[in-house]
Amino acid sequence: MNGLLRLHGLSTRLDGVLQSVGGSLISLALRLFVGWQFFKAGMVKVGDWNGTLSLFREEYTVPVLPPELAAVMGAGGELVFPVLLFLGLFSRPAALGLFFVNAMAVISYPQLWKFECPAAINDHMYWGLLLLVLIAFGPGKLSMDYWIGKAGNRRI
Repeated sequence: MNGLLRLHGLSTRLDGVLQSVGGSLISLALRLFVGWQFFKAGMVKVGDWNGTLSLFREEYTVPVLPPELAAVMGAGGELVFPVLLFLGLFSRPAALGLFFVNAMAVISYPQLWKFECPAAINDHMYWGLLLLVLIAFGPGKLSMDYWIGKAGNRRI
């Protein structure tokens, strides 16, 4: 029984290290991966602004917003929120913002559901889930949020 308890204690100490270091590395990987997907899309939108406006006028059915404003907000969100994620600065609000950008893309482009290849909608589902993980568990220790919070706690 004592051997089992010692083994369990060792396992528990290892869990803490894995959670601290491994969790931070996974959060960093998620931030970089998901942020990069959206940043690339934002760069494409800005790179061909006339094409982007055309898509928002003719293909995307963004509710409530005029197409021009929706295009600016979409491209802006795809460029600003990923940079915040890369830095780990305001990570949860940035992940939440990208979650809504992602949700709006799925809502405003119903053709995603009709393609023969389900990869298009599946990508959006995966990105949404990864963003929810970041919202729930945060950016980890490899983020500006962590270091700013740590510095702020020292002043209090």
